[in-house]
Amino acid sequence: MIDALLDLLKDSGFAALSWRALVMILVSCVLIFLAIKKRFEPLLLLPIAFGMLLANLPLTGLMDGPVGTEAGGLLYYLYRGVKLGIYPSLIFLGIGAMTDFGPLIARPSSLLMGAGAQFGIAIAFVVAVLLGFSPEAAASIGIIGGADGPTAIFLTTKLAPQLLAPIAVAAYSYMALIPLIQPPIMRLLTTEKERKIKMEQIRPVSKLEKICFPILVTLLTVLLLPSVAPLIGMLMLGNLFRESGVVERLSDTAQNTLINIVTIFLGVTVGATANGELFLKPSTIKIVALGLFAFVFSTVGGLLIAKLMCVITKGKINPLIGSAGVSAVPMAARISHIEGQKSNPTNYLLMFAMGPNVAGVIGSAVAAGILLSLFS
Repeated sequence: MIDALLDLLKDSGFAALSWRALVMILVSCVLIFLAIKKRFEPLLLLPIAFGMLLANLPLTGLMDGPVGTEAGGLLYYLYRGVKLGIYPSLIFLGIGAMTDFGPLIARPSSLLMGAGAQFGIAIAFVVAVLLGFSPEAAASIGIIGGADGPTAIFLTTKLAPQLLAPIAVAAYSYMALIPLIQPPIMRLLTTEKERKIKMEQIRPVSKLEKICFPILVTLLTVLLLPSVAPLIGMLMLGNLFRESGVVERLSDTAQNTLINIVTIFLGVTVGATANGELFLKPSTIKIVALGLFAFVFSTVGGLLIAKLMCVITKGKINPLIGSAGVSAVPMAARISHIEGQKSNPTNYLLMFAMGPNVAGVIGSAVAAGILLSLFS
């Protein structure tokens, strides 16, 4: 009986556990804690963290490819949607259906803050090249600064597919950790007086403007950057579903059922790429560090543009909304609103911050298109 138990233990996953797997399991448990206890973007962080946990349990074969006539693991097949760029485009369809571009249309100057928040992409690209990464890899690393997981995946699959695992994990992790990363930077770069600024009500936007907007944006951006058509096209199609008012069922499906299913598949499979044996390498640690560097400087870029606009408008723009120029919708806008209320409880910045926030979605996709045109 004892021999049988010993044989069972030798053949179990316990005997095959490595220190790398144990480290990644510990990391996954920390992320699960942050998702559940701290509610840091749990819709993203929880499936990513659990996928990371599954990937580091030995002998499961969940991410193994097919061998001969033997089928591959479940997550191997689900991951095809990531590698082929299917999930990012479907996520953008859902985001478009959930997004109200009204604040951006009402205040077009929000585009400047969305553009400023792409600063981290450029500076991380330069630093990555200086550290020895190829231009294609540096572009893929830099796009993490846009805080847009689907865009990061889309660009990386085209330029540096060998780096997809660390880039995808870094991009989605930093999106989820926005409540932890952004507030200290916002408080550092703004004064108490600036954070108390109350903004004037934005003008009403007509239904015709909202319907024309996705059509015009698609025409202009796709004609200028054809490579970005899958992302911008799906984003604006989803928004047209929303604003047209004639396809409520399609809009509801895109912003609820479809995006929820795709989020589960994408989150679990992105997390499952963080296998300790492949993930805990010096190059991966560099990528994760550069991703944080890019994200921090994107936040800084948006804030500095907003501070400049505050000066130009003689105090009519609250600089806090500049941090929402990163593409994490609507979490970044909510953080701007929360920080504003800490300084002035009567301050309601959410709708104002949504302008730069949705501009950041478009901006990160455009940045990806430019990088793709330059290095593909």
